Amino acid sequence: MLRSGIFAASLTVLATGCGTARPAGGSLAPATASAPASAWTLAWSDEFDGPAGALVDSTRWVAEVGGHGWGNHELEFYTDRSQNASLSGDGLLVIRALREHYEGQGVAREYTSARLKTQGRFEQTYGRFEARLKIPRGQGLWPAFWMLGADIAAAGWPRCGEIDIMENIGREPATVHGSMHGPGYSGGDSLSAGFALPGGEALADGFHLFAVEWEPAIVRFSIDGNLYETRTPADLRPGQVWVFDHPFFMLLNVAVGGDWPGSPDASTVFPQTMLVDYVRVYRRSD
Repeated sequence: MLRSGIFAASLTVLATGCGTARPAGGSLAPATASAPASAWTLAWSDEFDGPAGALVDSTRWVAEVGGHGWGNHELEFYTDRSQNASLSGDGLLVIRALREHYEGQGVAREYTSARLKTQGRFEQTYGRFEARLKIPRGQGLWPAFWMLGADIAAAGWPRCGEIDIMENIGREPATVHGSMHGPGYSGGDSLSAGFALPGGEALADGFHLFAVEWEPAIVRFSIDGNLYETRTPADLRPGQVWVFDHPFFMLLNVAVGGDWPGSPDASTVFPQTMLVDYVRVYRRSD
């Protein structure tokens, strides 16, 4: 995800969308294996239990509001309404991208969606961060589960660092992208790889578990337990700085349009939903 930081006077983060074109095709099971399950202890989670139509737990999540493109020329207006993000009543969070005229903050948009973050609620350095998701489908859709450095207000983007655990663009229905952005290696020049499901299966056809295992000087990306990308400071070019040794917070969103996915077209059906079964964060047991 390309995430360029934009700040309101309150320093509320309006950063990003997701990213410009980047290379796909990372090989399955690169150098360093994932840690065994026994290595991790649960530190934080949201199972999204609650009555149908309820908003997310405000002690865990903040709903960002705005429609100024988020640094990527996105087309949606993110709202804090239950129409765009609410509980299903049977243990799911439903994020809905709608085609509708919406006006706010001096702009008018033809799509709405939701973008939720744990900034100011939960932030952690290192650990295993995972979410079980069923993503939307369609040209111009851009779902993401990702993290930003908690120092973004002071450091700015991309110096704060960004880890994209999962992002997908509608024109690549089978491919998940995992990326890391920092100073000198952001946007289309990020550390990034993609993994495509076999047999032409679309990610939107079912739930998948997206995760990173983030430790000092190494980050591993996986889908459904399959490790497909490993990053270390050795991947940086001379003079570039590894900026992944401080607290990060998480984000969940569904963008519509933007520089990387392009705009919806006549084939795109609305509404589209991202279903979130759970989000869980672990710390090293030792």
